[in-house]
Amino acid sequence: MSWAQSVTQCIQSGGVLTSVEDLTESNFLAEHADLHTSKTSGFWIGIYRNVNGQLLWQDNSALDFVNWGEGQPLEDQLDYCVELSAFSGYWSILPCSSQRGFICKKPKIHPLLFALYLFTDARKDKAHGHVNMWILLTLVLIILVGMGFIVYFLFKIKTQSETEGETRRYSTALEYSCALTGRDGESDSTSNKGNSEHSVV
Repeated sequence: MSWAQSVTQCIQSGGVLTSVEDLTESNFLAEHADLHTSKTSGFWIGIYRNVNGQLLWQDNSALDFVNWGEGQPLEDQLDYCVELSAFSGYWSILPCSSQRGFICKKPKIHPLLFALYLFTDARKDKAHGHVNMWILLTLVLIILVGMGFIVYFLFKIKTQSETEGETRRYSTALEYSCALTGRDGESDSTSNKGNSEHSVV
């Protein structure tokens, strides 16, 4: 693909052509690029020249590290694009219409922001983002209300079970008390009967 086509492909997949921050990252890319030498001799990376002639990375990171091949870049080729060699890992400039592979880099997303990212896409306009935010808030509210109902009903069931248990215990104690009271009455009447029998004799 040409450099412009590669940029488009990376943007569509949610990234940009890769930046290279240091020698470690450069070596990592070169090792993996070497695995694809049968398909291409190089890969487009995300260096571009702005209107002031400065070289910049597409992801706006600082161009603190370079890994140019010998004699690169030539002054008369400043409007060309940059490839990473699949064989050596060094950078060189080529006409932007040249056909090369490409390496995309995607930004890291914090896990807590992932759900929010699903509902608000930065490429959409603000109004659409606000609608999605309201949908997210509504879903969260529905979930919280549902959880509240579940907790309420579980508490109510537990309280009802405890009340029924108390009622059963009280009822059992009352029956036991009545039974004892009835026996006391029987023994009183038996002793009264005995007393009256003794007095007759």
